[in-house]
Amino acid sequence: MFTSRFSVRSIFSLLVVVSLLLGVSSALAQGGEEFPISDEYAGTQIRVIAANHPWNNAIQRLIPDFEAASGITIRLESYFEDQLSQRLQIGLTGGTAEADVFMFRPLQEGLLFEKNGWVADLREFAENDEAWNLADWQPGPMGTVTSGDVLFGIPIVTERQALYYRKDLLEEAGIEVPQTLEELEAAAAALHDPDNGVYGIVLRGQRSAAVTQFSSFLYSFGGQWIDEEGNSAIGTPEALQAYEYYGGLLRNYGPPGTINMSWPQAIAVFAQGQAAFYLDADILYTNVTNPEASLVVDKVGFAPFPEGPAGRRPYSVTSWALGMNATSENKGAAWEFIRWATSPEIVRRMQSEFGQSGARSSVWASPEGLGGFPPDLAEAIVINGQTGVGFDRPRVIRVGEARDIVGLPIVVAIEGGDVAQAVEEAHAAFQRFLEQEAAEFGE
Repeated sequence: MFTSRFSVRSIFSLLVVVSLLLGVSSALAQGGEEFPISDEYAGTQIRVIAANHPWNNAIQRLIPDFEAASGITIRLESYFEDQLSQRLQIGLTGGTAEADVFMFRPLQEGLLFEKNGWVADLREFAENDEAWNLADWQPGPMGTVTSGDVLFGIPIVTERQALYYRKDLLEEAGIEVPQTLEELEAAAAALHDPDNGVYGIVLRGQRSAAVTQFSSFLYSFGGQWIDEEGNSAIGTPEALQAYEYYGGLLRNYGPPGTINMSWPQAIAVFAQGQAAFYLDADILYTNVTNPEASLVVDKVGFAPFPEGPAGRRPYSVTSWALGMNATSENKGAAWEFIRWATSPEIVRRMQSEFGQSGARSSVWASPEGLGGFPPDLAEAIVINGQTGVGFDRPRVIRVGEARDIVGLPIVVAIEGGDVAQAVEEAHAAFQRFLEQEAAEFGE
């Protein structure tokens, strides 16, 4: 199979040295000055609609500083995720200009908003704002909020897929941290000990919920969801290999009931000391480092997503972004708020003080930016970000329906069914779905 191997720590050390030098250079180029905030729109009030999310809780503590510097008044409203999505779609469908800025999930509803013309294109604002520095953003997360040449949002919360592992179990067995998917499978097999209540690995197995985590395996095997012509790509040999690998891991070395597990159930298994490995979003790490919720606080380690035949290709996405209402009558003031909320200084504070993972390269290159995370997790985040893919599910309008289609072979593989047949059927169903959606939305 594949045997590529290297020292993650040595590469990370080199990356940090280079990125720190670049960060210092960038700071010198800007003269070490604070991020400029304009008072051109003083006296303006803008309405911001946000999710009940830690990022929102954190930014509320900093908004008074922005209001004092800009003279802009922020009227902020918060809703639960489903309420937020519903409220936005109702308001945007009606063409209301009441909301000037809003939080949204680019991979869940971003293309719907963009195709319907509900969100403003921020590219001109971004490209003409030298201090804000469009070039500073990581390509994966920015790809999540880009459709063609349209920049329909700015990342505020990002995530990548990381490898969680039990340091004590690996040390006792004399096993090194896996650097490839081949090594991961071998290590999971060696540490699989269900008679003593320890399984080799735990991952999401629910049909739809597993799709996002399976995506990193798909990309690392050289597969894709959709090809360059807009057709289904899940019928390729590379995709079939990925489905067989993912399902085989859980069928052979996973806990019972895997097909019923989304992330809360899967991470609970790992946090209770019942699995040697767990792969999922890096932002979930506090679930295993919190003594009140985890039995492996002093035993858990973090590593980058392992290399596959096509290299290390984990997802690196924007889970939440800020968008601007296309019908807003206060676009200048709205951009002033967005540029401040996503400025290098605020992103740095979000990471170091509040643990909210951003997408600015300069922040990840700084000691402060890394300081809010366990050191080995920070290493994994930086390495995963180098080659990360900007989407963790098919980029379509009807995301839920697509996830159900492409997720079915995952379940079949876990259950030990005919994976090739399941992939063939899913490929045909997904192709019909894509053709129907293209006809509906005129593409």
